[in-house]
Amino acid sequence: MGLITKEVERAPCTVEISHRFESLHAHVRFSNGVTVNPGDEVQVQGPEIMAPFGEVIREEREAVIFRASALERFWTRWTGDLEVMELCEFSFSEEVTL
Repeated sequence: MGLITKEVERAPCTVEISHRFESLHAHVRFSNGVTVNPGDEVQVQGPEIMAPFGEVIREEREAVIFRASALERFWTRWTGDLEVMELCEFSFSEEVTL
């Protein structure tokens, strides 16, 4: 990996989509232990997955990982703290006080 060049990697993965009252989520788990680093982009190959309400769907797919260059990785780490601080302005509790 160079200072400004990207690498492309392919990895098998399991996609889990949950559309239940208890849990609404989408997870991708890599089957070969690949890790995703700051600045990397992941695209899961295949058609869109639509889970009907009340169901959980798991499918085996292939993911394409676009590895960030060293410069992109540095920029992501440097500005990441600022992005997280934007979330601190919101509260998701049920209690409202003014």
